[in-house]
Amino acid sequence: MKPKIHPQYFPDAIVTCSSCRNTFTTGSTKQSISVEVCHKCHPFFTGEHRYLDIKGRVDTFQKKQEIAKKFQATISTKKRKITQKEDREPKSLKELLSEI
Repeated sequence: MKPKIHPQYFPDAIVTCSSCRNTFTTGSTKQSISVEVCHKCHPFFTGEHRYLDIKGRVDTFQKKQEIAKKFQATISTKKRKITQKEDREPKSLKELLSEI
């Protein structure tokens, strides 16, 4: 085996749950890990239904939609400008003869 190709292993990596703020330690190649749902708040393990805080995901999705709408508006204005520019260009002899 080649030396020094393996990642550094942290036996006391801290895992934090973003929905219930639970923390526990495990071994990993990262020092700290953030998860959205852990074994303390997941409905499969708890047997009860809980509403999770998904505000961050919804906000980011809505921001992406707003950015996409703005981008589509700029694209449509650019397309209009291009078509107007093409209409203003003089036609070649070949195009004029094909219209007749």
